[in-house]
Amino acid sequence: MFRNYLKTAWRNITKTFSYSILNICGLALGMAVALLIGLWVYNQYTYDKFLPQYESVYRVQRNFNSNGDTLTFQTSSLKLAYELRTQIPEIEYLAESDWVNNHGLVVGDKKLYAKGAISGVDILKIFQYPFVEGNADKVFSDPYSIVVTESLAKSLFGKDDAMNKTVRFDNEHDLKVTGILKDIPDNASFKFSYIVPSSYAYAMNPKLEKDGLSSYGMNNRQIFVKLKANVDYAQVASKIRNIERTEVGSLNAMNSFITFQPIARWHLYSNYLNGKDTSGFLEYVKMFTIIGFLVLIIACINFVNLTTARSEGRAKEVGVRKAIGSRKRDLVVQFLLEAFVLTLLAFVLAFLIVWIVLPFFNNLTESKITIPFSNVYFWLVMATLLLLTTILAGGRPALYLSSFNPTKVLKGTLKGGKSSLSRKILVVVQFSCSVALIVSTIVIFQQIQYAKNRPKGYSLDQLMTTNMNEDLSKNYNALKNEIIQKGIATSVTSASSPATDIEWHSDIDQWPGKTDGETIEMGTIETTENYFQTLNMDFLQGRNFSSGMDSTSVVFNESALRKMRINDPIGKSITWQDDKYTIVGVVKDALMLSPFKSADPTMFLCGPRPNDNIIYRLSPHVSTQDAVAQLTDIFNKYSPSFPYSFLFSNEQYDAKFHIEFLIGKLAALFATLAILISCLGLFGLVAYTSEQRTKEIGVRKVLGASVKQVWMLLSKDFIVLVGISCLIAVPVSYYFLSNWLRNYDYHVNINIGVFFISAFVALFITILTVSFQAIKAARANPVKSLRSE
Repeated sequence: MFRNYLKTAWRNITKTFSYSILNICGLALGMAVALLIGLWVYNQYTYDKFLPQYESVYRVQRNFNSNGDTLTFQTSSLKLAYELRTQIPEIEYLAESDWVNNHGLVVGDKKLYAKGAISGVDILKIFQYPFVEGNADKVFSDPYSIVVTESLAKSLFGKDDAMNKTVRFDNEHDLKVTGILKDIPDNASFKFSYIVPSSYAYAMNPKLEKDGLSSYGMNNRQIFVKLKANVDYAQVASKIRNIERTEVGSLNAMNSFITFQPIARWHLYSNYLNGKDTSGFLEYVKMFTIIGFLVLIIACINFVNLTTARSEGRAKEVGVRKAIGSRKRDLVVQFLLEAFVLTLLAFVLAFLIVWIVLPFFNNLTESKITIPFSNVYFWLVMATLLLLTTILAGGRPALYLSSFNPTKVLKGTLKGGKSSLSRKILVVVQFSCSVALIVSTIVIFQQIQYAKNRPKGYSLDQLMTTNMNEDLSKNYNALKNEIIQKGIATSVTSASSPATDIEWHSDIDQWPGKTDGETIEMGTIETTENYFQTLNMDFLQGRNFSSGMDSTSVVFNESALRKMRINDPIGKSITWQDDKYTIVGVVKDALMLSPFKSADPTMFLCGPRPNDNIIYRLSPHVSTQDAVAQLTDIFNKYSPSFPYSFLFSNEQYDAKFHIEFLIGKLAALFATLAILISCLGLFGLVAYTSEQRTKEIGVRKVLGASVKQVWMLLSKDFIVLVGISCLIAVPVSYYFLSNWLRNYDYHVNINIGVFFISAFVALFITILTVSFQAIKAARANPVKSLRSE
């Protein structure tokens, strides 16, 4: 019986080959989109979950009560790490760490910068990345040791075995390679090329450890913990909450509450509301999950429409089968089997499409997604998707075809009005989704451009940044003078943060008008002279720093003064870290953090020592290529142990739009595919309608109908349906996009023109799609269609 069903199914598919191809291609595109999005979503949800015992790994966070507003920070103190280690027995391993940064590594004549971290000795017991050589218990027994990844080992030592070889670290000491890790997966939150134990940093600078243990206010570390087996976070939450509040006299500590965030939430839950991680990248993952289902449903609608549209061609077959004894169940099985064969062919084609486009998709999303061919669960999911799509796409046609009344069929009195109405409803649903995606794409790109064109408060043109190292710090003044004297740069400065970021926040102790218990947390940037000149930041009041020795002066931006409620600030004093500073200037707000939010309240301090970043603006009279060539020679002269590296500040600023650019590109891609899939179905429906009305068209042409009139006859219904889709898509897309835009303090207002443009695009594409078949039918020779009469 099954073999007979299969043979019949194959014959019907090959008999209507062109429609079968349309069905397969439309369904394959929808399944390919759903599969691509599914792989991407799976990659996002599985961040860090490859780690053994990842359920027990947490990051320490501080919820800071700033005058009723709860601010969440991942920065913690060495003292907090010590207290957690000694007071909380439920913690199995704890490691403090700095952030993953570039450090200089030298082996022989090879020198490079690579990203790594200086962390507590138990870091690799918390993050149990697999070792190629060595083990987590012994690799950091010596402070002068380093663990590297396979890729870094190959870059430094080539084909030689890296174990027990030495690496010159930051041109200060030789560190012995005591372990080699497999390359860390792309979907890991804590990624690095090497780890150096913090015991090395403390051996180099004992004061670093002493100062870190002195106060909870020295928040310059992040802390990771791993709880013991069978210990739940709820068991330690109450113990850790007030652990900092025991420090007497520290407003910072008295206003801090400690929490742990599980590693499974680091990637997707990055936004905080009242001290709780609420959402973040998860919103975009949900968005594209919905888009994947929508595109698949659009493809299934094509299948349903094309199959039911051709139902009259199989009505007599159903009537005869029922007349000779076939049951409805048998017919349902027959038609579902046909749907399954078509879906299976579409699935194979979809897999081929995904395999071909995956490298381009990875490049677009900056991912390293692969198809997990060896994963049994993946194939179970694929089998479920195949069956689900078969039921979704073939269920209604099977039930509809098997429900024909054999008497009406054989008498030729079967009416298809109900089927026609349902097809129209499905076309409206299909194009409503497509138009909504077009609207979303336009609004996303408008939002990006709105933020990009927003006044920044400083100039990024030809501005460059180089990380400071030991050699550059010693030779900073000579380097600066030579760059300016040779006309390569117009201004040079150094700062604790790059021009497009604020890497340090701190509390103001005292300021005019402060109330009891009031705290203010603000961005803090230490600079040398020429900082504001180099960045082209404008002063509203007061003066610039007079020299590198102007160490008791402070400059605030507008937002900081509003937060402190200080009027006429020039000459007034504030206290910061127990030292008094005089306010000498006020600068305009500059967007150094998010371009979608208000400028961060910021204070600027000046000191004689160089900071972590050298910032310099290239001269307009020197080409960028020539400037970089000359700068390479100069930096190598003053820092021979480190390779010259740089970043353009405008590129650093553009990186702030990374997620929005990604979402915009993906939305544009999937909107295009949704329209394409919809048009494939429309193309098939118009072709079928033309075929069914061939004789009518022939009669009309004989009676004098023009090509335009026949075109209108075949096109108007579809154009009306798409017009209705546009009307439905407007309020739906407006509702969802308005909610999305509320995530940004600064956002566009959705203009009615967006909907007109989207509707025009949809209607234009529809007219093109319909016209091809309609004009073809209108220009056909009526003699051929009427000669049988």
